[in-house]
This record gives sequence, C-alpha cells and structure tokens, in this order.
Amino acid sequence: MTLDQTAPAPTPAIAPGAPFDVEHVLASLTLEEKASLLSGLDFWHTQPIERDGSTLVPSVMVTDGPHGLRKQDESADHLGLGGSVPATCFPTAAALGSSWDVDLLRRVGEALGRETRANDVAVLLGPGVNIKRSPLCGRNFEYFSEDPVVAGDLGAALVEGIQSQGVGTSLKHFAANNQEADRMRVSADVDERTLREIYLPAFERVVTTAQPWTVMCAYNKVNGAYASQHDWLLTTVLRDEWGFDGLVVSDWGAVRDRVAGVAAGLDLEMPSSGGRTDAEVVAAVRAGELDEALVDAGARRVLRLVARSLPAAEAPGSFDVEDHHALAREAAAAGTVLLKNEPVGTASGRAPLLPLADVSDVAVVGELARTPRYQGAGSSQVNPTRLDDALTTLREAAGADVPFAPGYTLAEGPDDDRPVETLVAEAVETARGAGTVLVFLGLPAAYESEGYDRDHLDLPADQVALLAAVAAVNPRVVVVLAGGSAISVAGWQDAVPALLTGWLGGQAGGSAVVDVLTGAVAPSGRLTETLPLRLEDTPAYGNFPGELGHVRYGEGLLVGYRWYDARKVDVAYPFGHGLTYTTFAYDEAAAEVTGAGASARVRVAVRVTNTGAVAGAEVVQVYVGDPQAQVQRPERELKAFAKVVLQPAESRVVTLDLDSRDLSYWHPVLRRWVLEGGEFRVGVGASSRDLRAELAVDVTGEDVTLPLHELSTLGEALAHPVAAAAIRPALEASPIDPTMLAMATDMPLAVIADFGLAGFDRAALAQLVAAANA
Repeated sequence: MTLDQTAPAPTPAIAPGAPFDVEHVLASLTLEEKASLLSGLDFWHTQPIERDGSTLVPSVMVTDGPHGLRKQDESADHLGLGGSVPATCFPTAAALGSSWDVDLLRRVGEALGRETRANDVAVLLGPGVNIKRSPLCGRNFEYFSEDPVVAGDLGAALVEGIQSQGVGTSLKHFAANNQEADRMRVSADVDERTLREIYLPAFERVVTTAQPWTVMCAYNKVNGAYASQHDWLLTTVLRDEWGFDGLVVSDWGAVRDRVAGVAAGLDLEMPSSGGRTDAEVVAAVRAGELDEALVDAGARRVLRLVARSLPAAEAPGSFDVEDHHALAREAAAAGTVLLKNEPVGTASGRAPLLPLADVSDVAVVGELARTPRYQGAGSSQVNPTRLDDALTTLREAAGADVPFAPGYTLAEGPDDDRPVETLVAEAVETARGAGTVLVFLGLPAAYESEGYDRDHLDLPADQVALLAAVAAVNPRVVVVLAGGSAISVAGWQDAVPALLTGWLGGQAGGSAVVDVLTGAVAPSGRLTETLPLRLEDTPAYGNFPGELGHVRYGEGLLVGYRWYDARKVDVAYPFGHGLTYTTFAYDEAAAEVTGAGASARVRVAVRVTNTGAVAGAEVVQVYVGDPQAQVQRPERELKAFAKVVLQPAESRVVTLDLDSRDLSYWHPVLRRWVLEGGEFRVGVGASSRDLRAELAVDVTGEDVTLPLHELSTLGEALAHPVAAAAIRPALEASPIDPTMLAMATDMPLAVIADFGLAGFDRAALAQLVAAANA
C-alpha cells in the first residue's frame, strides 16, 4: 500500500441472491474504489470492483438504441453496426412522435424493455427529447418534435414502457443540444426564459412523470459552460428543482474536466478513461480541492443503478420476434402522415386518390420502394430482425407482379450503372398508362446523420426531375416520402394530387406504408414539426449553426410554429396537420375555469364526431394564447392533446385539463413561473392553423408586482400600486407637457430625481423605494 491509497474496509458479507445493500457496500469502499466507479470499464460497461477473489460490485452494460437495441458484443466502434445483435428496429422518434399516441409509445417502450432485458443490458440509451430548433439538424430523426409538450409526453410514455420491464433508460441530451455542427465544443447561448419554456420542459416532463434511471448530459456548452460540468443544469435544475433521483451519465467523450464534473453532479463518465480521470478525482480529494462527499454521492448513484439492474440480470427473459415486428408495423403506420389527398377524376366522378381501391393497376417508381431507408445514421443504427420493403408488400397485396422502375440509384441499392436518362425513360414508360403511380422519393442516407447537419431541405435534383417526368405522362401520382426531418415540397407538390411521409419507419416501415396506401390502416399521423416553404423562412435561419464556437438562439421563444404564427409566415404544412380517409366535426366546445393563481385550472371539452364513411383517428389539440401579458408570448402554444378513434357517425366528448403551469410563463426578473391574470384564448382544433373553436376565459392570476429600485423607470413606477400613488400627484402638479412626460416615462427614477421632474430628490426616492418594497 502506498501513501496515496486508503486501506479497504472488511469486505461485506453478501450472501448469494441477497439484496444489494448500497450503503453497506459504499461504506466499505476505499477512495480509489469509489473514484473508479465514476468512469466506465470500457465502451459499454460500468466498472466492477473485485476483492478477495469475489465480485463486490458487478459490472452492468448500457448500450445505444432510442428505437431499437444496438448491442455490440465485440467491437466498440460506437458509430457503426459492428457486431450488433439482431433487434427490432422500431420507427425513429420522428415517426413515433408523429403518431401523437402515448399509449402506443408506452407499448413500444415495453417491447424495447423486453429486448433490452433479454440481452442482459441494464440501460437503453434513450430517448432523446431535444427540440427540433432547425430542420437542418442532422439528428432530428432521433427527436420527437419542435414542441416540448409533444416531446415530453411521448418521451415519458416511452420511458415508462421501457422501465416497466426492469431495465433503465437514459434521457438525452441534456441540454440545448440542437445541432450536430461543432457539437462537442459549441456554446448554445440562450436566455433563461427560452431555456425554461422551450428547451428544458420536455426533460422536466419526463423526469417528473417517469423518473428515468439516468439522464445523459450533452456534449455542448450552455452559455459558456460544458453541460458535463454545469452545476446549474445537473444539480440546481435537475435534482433540486425537478427531484431527479437517478444517475447522470456523460455522452460518450463529453467530459472535459472530470473533477469539475463530479462537483457539478456528473456521476458516470463514459467510456473508460483508462483510469486517468479516476486518478484526477482522487488527487483532487487528497489536495482538498474536491469534497469526498461529492465522490460518495456519485458512487452511491452508480451503486443504486447496479442494484436496480440486478433483478433483471438474474431473470433476463425473452421476447417474441414476430410480435415485436407486428408492433413495429403498427407504429410505423400510426406515424405516417397523409399531407395531401386531392380529388381526381374517375369513371364515376371525382374522389380523393387515396386509399387505393385496387392495386392491380398500380405502377411503382423509385428505388426507395425496393431499398427502403428505414433508420438514421450514427449511434442509433439497429441490426433489424427482418426488413420489409414496400414493393414486395405491394406485390403480395396484388397477388401478382407490380410494374417497377427504380428511376434513380442509391448507394445502398443494387448496382445499376445505366445513365440517368435511361432510368428516367424507363420510369416514364412504366408510369404511362398505369391506373395510379406510386413514386417513392426521399433523402439518401448521406443527407442526414448524427455528426453533421444538412445543408438544405431539398430532395436530390435527380429525384425531382424524375417526378416531373412521371407526372407529365400520368396525373394520378402519389408521392411517398422517406426522411428523418422536414423536406421542402414547395417546388413540386402542385404536380401531384396525393402526398404522404413515412419518415424513417423502422424495419416494418415498407409494409406499414402499404397498409396506409391501400386503406388497410387509415392514416392517423400528424406533423410534430412544421414543413416550411423555404429554408429562409425557418426560425433559426441566420443564427444556425453559429460561428467561432458560439450559436446564438436569437429567435428566443419563437421556435417552430410559434415563429411562423407570430410572423404570419406561410408554410407548406403546419404543425399538427395530417389527413385521414374520413372527416371530423367539432362542436360544443367549452372551457371552465376553477381556482386562482397557482391553483388555477381550466377544463376544456369539445365534442368530436366522425362525419365520414370509415373509421378514423383524430388528434384533438388545445392551444393557449395570452394576449394581455406584460411580456412577449407566442401567438398560441400547444398545451394538451388527445388521440381519439371514432367509428363512422360516432361522437365523443374529449376533455383535456390545463393547470396553472400551462398558463404561466417564466418571469425573467422574478426568475420563477408566473401566472399573470387576465383573459386567455383557448383554441381547440386539428392543427396550429386549423382551430375549430376559440374560447376566451378569464383567469385570476397572482401578484406579479416587480420590486422597485432607483433604476426602475418612471413608467414602471407609475404601474406600481404604491409608487404610483406617491408620484402621480406630483406629476399632475408639475408643468411637464405631454411630450416631455412621454420621454420621461422611460427614464430611470434616479435621473428623474436628479432633474427634479417629479418633485422628489434622491433622499425622497430612497424612501419611496423602501415603502414600495415593504
């Protein structure tokens, strides 16, 4: 034993099968052993502690997979498939989110949990609930929405489902991780109100609702401090305010200063540092630079994670591959969004092009029908148990061969060295004379990935040219899009009567799209991100991705639909939009207010009726606006939603409850949530721009009088109930003309006192401030 080591306490006697006693084990560990727990053993495992020939603390495995397990047995390349075991590749978050279905997300979570447990993995590293600030973010396919309510509610359901199987999750990437460019260094410079109202609430909803076992810190800095050593984020907000009781783990390679990270509340560094940072922690404690109690706190959380993991490790169980594939197909269909479905001429009149009444006269164009793009690139890639493609599924549905022409090539597809002109000519002849042409288009894998951002929103030029050529010979064209984020449709969508997006639909995405096209499943997906007309219209344009190590969140609160609605910008398709094969009527909308201040509640009810001939699902969305607030607030903000399935002619009253937080904003001066009383506007509808009813409700708020000080303006003093009573008589008695008074409104009281404009000097001002704040 050297002078720098502490002697181990006697090894606790732990009988086989006995509960893992966290406090008993922790008390027996040396400083060096505790420090070793704070970093990984290798790429995917926590550090074990061996003593006297036995395992005192077992190692547990964590691995990637927001939408499917990516367990690598031998390789540790992190970004590739390597030796990944077969697992169900469920739809990515972009597709799952578009379902707006919390019950479905919970069931998908349960399936993910079963596969995680069956593979002896303790923690599945997901979901990601970062906000889609810009459609250019290369990792948007891994995130649910541009809105924190959707991201938070769906993320919580997924976490609940996974953890119901006795394994953990890792909520990521905390926080303000909204781009891939310079992601390991860039500082996201964002004001606190925007953080509190846009970028933190999804994390908060998941933490307070579902208590994920772990939270993963982001690579980036937040206002100049790395997330991995950000005490305000990791301790003040996450633990003290939200009550998080789990472990904080670093993103892989996110640690810059391990000692600072321990002090800030980062418990586990991944992957292994080879012992380097463990020694730094020990040295800092020895030098009096780090309180050993902080090391104890981190080690305790690691031990708790181990303790939580042991029951599943002792009984891993199994899962049904076919059942999970069927669930993946259901989820992919539920997330498919029908954007457009216009009437076209038929022998019996005009009717929407979809669903396809008959697939026997269908022609298919587009390599993506044969070679599906079903998941994103990077650390979330899954080795699927099987893979469906739309072309094969259509041929099975038709019971015969379906004409097909690839039209373009993909790097992942079959070798085809024919000239582009030949491919297009073949597609045109295939489409000519067909009853309906299904054109499969989308973003190639190289267009979007973890690790880099997109340069534009456009489809490849060869795909757009192909579509134009096909539409010129057959007007009955359905475009099926594949991609993980918003795609610009403005330049070509007028040429097609029907358009839908299946996003990156997982291993069953091909068959799920066919289910929707044929009407076997009615489309029920809705957009969780706005589809803009132009990149230049998007909220972060000009600020994204930043420069010289900083990205300024200059749009503030106006992210996604909040931006387009505030600026009255036309969009291709609005947030919340999505069609189905029936129609819905809304009536009897009402809102009832109870309570006041922090106890205020608003119950919103509306009757929804299926007015069409087939069953379908509607997503009822409730938006709130606060036009009388003393601060800028968005035109409207989603605060609640519900998905309801209705048979033809069926009617149901949908009730959604809002609490005081749903009506509040983060006050930048008081630094707390504030419900400012007054009239609120409650909108109920089918998208942010399809409100079927708008209601005005009066809510009694709380006192939001700001403290007064010498640099408060005259206008602020005149709005203060105490100060105004003292100042107004002096102003009325003074000879100040209206123009001068208008100028003086924005002057600090100290300047007013020095100028003698309101009949008080500095001494009187001090008394006035004291009285106002008493």
